[in-house]
Amino acid sequence: MSKRKSVIDRRAFLSLSARAAASAAAFAAMPASFAQQSAQGQPRVLRIGNQKGYLNLLKGRATLEKRLAPLNVSVSWTEFSAGPVQLEALNVGSIDFGDVGEAPPIFAQAAGAPLAYVAATPARPRSEAVIVPAQSPVRTVADLKGKRVALNKGSNVHYFLVKLLRQHGLQYGDVELAFLAPADARAAFERGSIDAWVIWDPFFAAAQKTLNARIVADASGVVGNRAYYFSSQSYVAKNADVLRIVVEEIRAVDQWGKQHPDELASELARLWGLPKAVVDLAVSRQVFGTEAITRNIIGEQQQIADTFVELGLIPKHVDVLRAAPPDLA
Repeated sequence: MSKRKSVIDRRAFLSLSARAAASAAAFAAMPASFAQQSAQGQPRVLRIGNQKGYLNLLKGRATLEKRLAPLNVSVSWTEFSAGPVQLEALNVGSIDFGDVGEAPPIFAQAAGAPLAYVAATPARPRSEAVIVPAQSPVRTVADLKGKRVALNKGSNVHYFLVKLLRQHGLQYGDVELAFLAPADARAAFERGSIDAWVIWDPFFAAAQKTLNARIVADASGVVGNRAYYFSSQSYVAKNADVLRIVVEEIRAVDQWGKQHPDELASELARLWGLPKAVVDLAVSRQVFGTEAITRNIIGEQQQIADTFVELGLIPKHVDVLRAAPPDLA
């Protein structure tokens, strides 16, 4: 089986061109006879696009390759810098599976990608927050009015900020937004050229530990902040047996992390190149688990999509249900 690793640079997200199909195929259990025929017939490949996270941990253990070998399925790996480029790779047929946050799939569907949601993490609202310098006069969400706030445009925290402001009686236009990627936002935070930063772990934990950043509000009671595992609709239709095993193996790594948080933090610290104390804090806010896609989860994604249309971040309505399994609970 082949393994390869390359880092793919960000390209224009709107280059996505394929039209989404009417619905994702069901992830129902496949007959044993089909699996046996697959093992004895033509070999298959699972091409995984991974970021530096749980899929990297799965890659290092090589348990997925062992599980899929009897089905005559080989696995290849490609590392990506961010979710949007993973989804672009999915659209052009370069990968079959990946992990991503809440917002990128919305943009992918809007641009016509043949996205299929496979599984989700539980909500993790404590893992993203609005932070300010320790001596900042900003103490409450209301104090953000008129302030310069940095965030990554079109990301999970973009939606979080919109919902947070509304919850506290403010409008989207009541703050001055600075659209900055995490590294640039951190530099601006250190220089004092922004008043607040809306960010997620581990960048959030790093700012607390190394910059003495103070939390104004996290996402608790505001948004869910889930992550998703995705595939293409065509791959799902032909390889439900493979994807079922992938989810089982991710769940196993996830449960190991829940039972061994210190070891998990050590592995992620090496993977991310961050001090272990920073990763310990991020792991302490983690909510472990791997869940099936449900109507409630699709509803959460639909709210994000509708908000992005309202803000003009995507040009048209997105029907998230088109990327979901039809047998939703």
